[in-house]
Amino acid sequence: MLTLEIPGRGRYTFTHLVLDVNGTIAVDGHLVPGVKERLGRLARTLEIVMITADTYGRQQAIDSELEMTAERVMLGQPEAPQKAELVRRLGAAATVAIGNGANDVEMLKVAALSIAVLGEEGTSLGAIQAADVLARSIVDALDLLLHPRRLVATLRQ
Repeated sequence: MLTLEIPGRGRYTFTHLVLDVNGTIAVDGHLVPGVKERLGRLARTLEIVMITADTYGRQQAIDSELEMTAERVMLGQPEAPQKAELVRRLGAAATVAIGNGANDVEMLKVAALSIAVLGEEGTSLGAIQAADVLARSIVDALDLLLHPRRLVATLRQ
């Protein structure tokens, strides 16, 4: 559990972290360096859930590397509503979501705290507009959760 008191916004208690995979924690189907170690540390306080369409066909290898299993979106159906529904199912008021793509916008809007990542794939304008915070990399985004006073400094009103 991660609790934040953000002046002008209120008190938040987070129990879940939902991560888009491709373009967010992985590039071209490979985990971004530094992610595994940070997720290991965050797993002590948050339940981590990955969600993916497995664009590069490497999710099984990523699952193995991280020792967790990603939720798969159902192919042939729009991804954005599926990702948002996952956040709702986990409890949106207690969920942090991190993503970069147009298919992450609804998930970012629904989560109590959302972080858009500017990674090697770029970031959709919609994701930037839906997020509470824009981070220059996934490592920086995860570090915000590991050092939550940074979030308070950015989000206080």
